[in-house]
Amino acid sequence: MSKIIATAAIRGAHKIVDEAFAKYEEAVKKFGKDQEVAFPNTAYYLPIIYAMLGYPVKKLGDCQEVLEEAKRLLPPVPSEHMWLPYLGPALDAGMATFFAEEVIEAIRYLEDPNFYTKTEEPLEDNIWLGAADDVIFRKRGVEFVDGTAPGFAACLGAPPEKEIAQKIAQELLEKNLYVFMHSDTGGVRMAEQLKELGVQLGWPTRLIPFGPYTSSVVFAIGFACRVAMAFGGIKPGDYMGNLLYNKDRTFAFVLAFGPVSDEWYANAAGAINWGFPTISDWDIPEIKPWGICTYEHVVSKVPYEEMVDRALEVRGLKVTAVKLDIPVAYAPAFEGERVRKGDLYLECGGGRTPAVELLIAKSLDEVEDGKIEVIGPEINEVEKLGLEGPPYRLPFAVLVEVAGANMQEDFEAILERQFHHLINYAQGIMHVGQRNIMWLRISKAAVEKGFLFRHIGEILYAKLRQEFGAIVDKCQVTIYTEEDKVKEILELAKKVYARRDEKIAGMTDESVDVYYSCTLCQSFAPSHVCVITPERIGMCGAYNWLDGKACYEINPTGPNQPIEKGEVIDEKLGQYTGINEYVKQASRGKVERVSLYSIMVDPMTACGCFECIAAMLPTCNGIMIVNRDYLGLTPTGMKFTTMAGMVGGGQVTPGFMGVSKHYITSRKFLIAEGGLKRVVWMPKSLKEELKEKLKARAEELGIPDLIDKIADETVANTEEEVAAWIEKVGHPVKELPPLM
Repeated sequence: MSKIIATAAIRGAHKIVDEAFAKYEEAVKKFGKDQEVAFPNTAYYLPIIYAMLGYPVKKLGDCQEVLEEAKRLLPPVPSEHMWLPYLGPALDAGMATFFAEEVIEAIRYLEDPNFYTKTEEPLEDNIWLGAADDVIFRKRGVEFVDGTAPGFAACLGAPPEKEIAQKIAQELLEKNLYVFMHSDTGGVRMAEQLKELGVQLGWPTRLIPFGPYTSSVVFAIGFACRVAMAFGGIKPGDYMGNLLYNKDRTFAFVLAFGPVSDEWYANAAGAINWGFPTISDWDIPEIKPWGICTYEHVVSKVPYEEMVDRALEVRGLKVTAVKLDIPVAYAPAFEGERVRKGDLYLECGGGRTPAVELLIAKSLDEVEDGKIEVIGPEINEVEKLGLEGPPYRLPFAVLVEVAGANMQEDFEAILERQFHHLINYAQGIMHVGQRNIMWLRISKAAVEKGFLFRHIGEILYAKLRQEFGAIVDKCQVTIYTEEDKVKEILELAKKVYARRDEKIAGMTDESVDVYYSCTLCQSFAPSHVCVITPERIGMCGAYNWLDGKACYEINPTGPNQPIEKGEVIDEKLGQYTGINEYVKQASRGKVERVSLYSIMVDPMTACGCFECIAAMLPTCNGIMIVNRDYLGLTPTGMKFTTMAGMVGGGQVTPGFMGVSKHYITSRKFLIAEGGLKRVVWMPKSLKEELKEKLKARAEELGIPDLIDKIADETVANTEEEVAAWIEKVGHPVKELPPLM
């Protein structure tokens, strides 16, 4: 390893640790050692420290022990005549750097709670987002394990020109990577460069301005540590497991722009611990230990036009960008992009105009493969129509007709559901909703580049043929923008939707002999197996029984496999021989039994993608349910994030279980414990969201006012308060037998 780099990194680490000690001592004088410290709304304390040391920093005084450990890790700065070894001491210095910087950032939150925003996107007067809270983390972290986002680029400083910054950012997004931005180069920051060019920043667009200082790098590394703990089953304190998980699974790297300071070298040394290399535009010494560890690299003097490809090459990441014959960039990274009013050129649907999308199966002789037709005004003709605008508004219908030897009517909804993300992957195009509540917004920038309705057809044709080639032999797309034609397609669609809904609505668990598995999330929860039945959809809310059936037929070796129920072991619990045998095999022996309808006896495992958590409240003899978006403490005394750590990762935790929102109103919901009558608390927002379905189910149970008897945070926040509420309103849980 280069002596120059090692010396600079160790020297930088000494500076940062000294700074952290000084800030700590100053903070203790001001706030006292008992002052609570944390990154807001996270169950992972200071996540690098928690992941590496297993030490939960809860109070300011806890930081002293961490800083002492950082000081112990610091090697002496190499003398002029000392040459070897350098790699080990430099890596230790890098780890000490991250410990110290987490303390610095925790104290920053303490001294100025508003220094960072508490939002997913920057505010007009404050673009710095700081540490991701657990709502954002759970939503975004899963993308790092399911392949949607293979990794991230941590950018230090800024390129010399904002146009170069924009080009590099776009290239990274086209590779599906997140872009985390930190620090400055001569007072210039990359995030501010992008903002000046009108580029949308924030978690939805994967362009994250973490912080203006170098120390904010810990938010990026901490995010990677949290992914390993939350989704990889790595325990706090298992530093080797965490480092190896990220080295092998999180394809991240550092892009450093401009002169590299000692502090930057210290952070680069820290990143190498995780297997994250540094690519620089500056002429600095390099580290290329070929044959030792592919990822331990510092690569210098890389031209801007080559930086992204070189970083991917060094990190060993192979990304194939989708190339379509459309005038805008196309990648999953653009799915979260918003088209706001000031950027809007044209919109369709969303309650403003009639709009609908529909996919139907046809015979092979009824479909002309590759035919794309727009009937009505095109986007480039809108100005000639005399409409008031921009933004202009048009009716819209897209009809996709597919045919194939293996195509079935049951596959229609599966393919139609792909429209949402396939259209959203186009930069400058926003798609919301589905069916006849869809909403399409097209930006001025996309129109200036020449985007047309026809290109939506090109996207749907190409991607459906590419991703579903096993069942789609032919595909044609017709887009209508004339109101009469749109209304015709709308009436046709309503009939098709009704036919589809009737199929699943009339199904019960008893009406079929086969259920379906979903092991899609085993990449980060190896022992988790979801069992999907007609009356219990996947806990993520994304897959119902028909979807599982269709997905199996589309991909017989995929994550959705048929499970023969076998003989009944316990009908009330929902235990069957066939299901237990399958779950034991699919979990590699980790889980031997599962009850489909119980939270207390062999409850189903969860990965981490559940919409809600159901949890027992012992003194209430009842069950509470909390959804992911609820940030407050629940009557268990825990937040959603804390309970998620108990439930996720493929664990079996009697009394706790991940559930989907749809399952809550199912007739089979926890019937072993009394079903919906056992629910005594849920957040008001969840009650409102499920209001109509909850009422319908309550009426079936003969308790039409049940929803009003279920407490929420407006009337009860502790288990004792829930118990008092139960007595006050005469909740039917009083009539049920003890849970335990």
